[in-house]
Amino acid sequence: MAKTRENAIILGSGTGLSASLAHLLAQEGFAVLLAARSIGKLDAICSATGAKAMACDVCDPAAVAALFAAAERDMGLPDVVIFNAGARARGPIVDLDRAEVERAVMTSAMGGFHVAQQAALRMLPRGRGAILFTGASASVKGYPQSAPFAMGKFALRGLAQSMARELAPRGIHVAHFVIDGQIRNPGRAELADAPDSMLDPDA
Repeated sequence: MAKTRENAIILGSGTGLSASLAHLLAQEGFAVLLAARSIGKLDAICSATGAKAMACDVCDPAAVAALFAAAERDMGLPDVVIFNAGARARGPIVDLDRAEVERAVMTSAMGGFHVAQQAALRMLPRGRGAILFTGASASVKGYPQSAPFAMGKFALRGLAQSMARELAPRGIHVAHFVIDGQIRNPGRAELADAPDSMLDPDA
């Protein structure tokens, strides 16, 4: 019997790490759905990989639920779900704007929860699947003038750890990856005096 094609959803898609993941998954035979708040930047990736793209704000639970419902209808149930969304608010703690801080924390913490919940709802009945979260150095260490990013990333790591212990006995693999450095992408220039300071997303 021919193997059924597996499906992957990448949320928080862009032109860096998620683009490399889309290429890798497509090469492995996955049907890939890319999701981002703005999907115009994904045209080239979709053309190169055959991936589909849908707009979705991970901070909106209804939008996330609608995305998963549409993906299930059009592709089938997800086998791999990757949460790659993040938002930053930088500055001295006394100067930070509350709305920007809430957005940064909501994107990583609640966005990760919204996505993970929808993924788990569809994977648990089958007893298989993988839910992957991309973290950062700030997942384990807060840096000066970067409190909101650390707050969100610490929360995301806690979510992943809790889910891994809960869902592993039921066949669901949950992993959190700490990416220790900035990832090179077309929209982020490297410093002239440090041309090799960024990570290669294809490495």
